[in-house]
Amino acid sequence: MEINYVLVVAMVTYILGTFTKTLWPSLPHKYIPLQNILIGITSALICYFTKLEPSLIEAFTLCFSATLGAGGMHDLVTSLSSKTTEKKEENSQE
Repeated sequence: MEINYVLVVAMVTYILGTFTKTLWPSLPHKYIPLQNILIGITSALICYFTKLEPSLIEAFTLCFSATLGAGGMHDLVTSLSSKTTEKKEENSQE
């Protein structure tokens, strides 16, 4: 069961992400957590109604933790890479 809900979350993320990037390319980054919540809700409902998860609460818990965790990891990697770039720029100016 675990692989199935991960695939559902990945597909919903890909579809909604592509949809968002094509319709609103200038969407501010502050709305990405809202997009992750929408992905979590959509994924949870798909998992529940396709009987991948027997409980609606379990479906919401799994899908929310997957989407918000992925969003948090993306933010962490982005902030760490921007700090590394800033340090390289500071060292090159000296």
